[in-house]
Amino acid sequence: MIPLTSLWLPILSSALLVFFASFIMHMVLTYHRSDYRGLPDEERITDAMRNAGLTPGPAYYFPYFAFKEMKSPAVVGKLTRGPVGFVTVLPSGPPAMGKNLVQWFLYCLVISIFAGYLAGRLLAPGTALLQVFRVVGTVGFLGYGAAHAQESIWGGRSWAVTLKHIFDSLVFALLTGAAFAWFWPRSV
Repeated sequence: MIPLTSLWLPILSSALLVFFASFIMHMVLTYHRSDYRGLPDEERITDAMRNAGLTPGPAYYFPYFAFKEMKSPAVVGKLTRGPVGFVTVLPSGPPAMGKNLVQWFLYCLVISIFAGYLAGRLLAPGTALLQVFRVVGTVGFLGYGAAHAQESIWGGRSWAVTLKHIFDSLVFALLTGAAFAWFWPRSV
């Protein structure tokens, strides 16, 4: 068993690697640029949303209904007529990139901490690098990627977009596994 404090270097380095890799994937490479589209007649729709008093925070589902009403003719009619969807309203103003980047780095750090915790409990010092890579990479993939499928299953996100995020997660997992394998304690 390896104490988590002894794994500070692979934890920090893996979080930094993932942080910078995600920057490259989203800002340099172009494959995520098609993930979102503009609204048709955006001004009219956003004016209507503003006038309706939508506030940041809750997810809005439309048409909204209580679960027990799901089979009522009125609700079935609204669902059939469409559109059906989710809307998340963000705070007005330019994106808070500094805050978002700090939160993303902290998230990367948390995943690396959990990967390190599990690896430290399962693997001894001097464990073969490939075994460290496998264990930490698997935990990293689950941490970064497993929940993306739920967005397509329950949230209606395009599977093409989800698969791009899962690919990103695989890259993040490989980087996390590699950092831990590289800096894994060699002896007691």
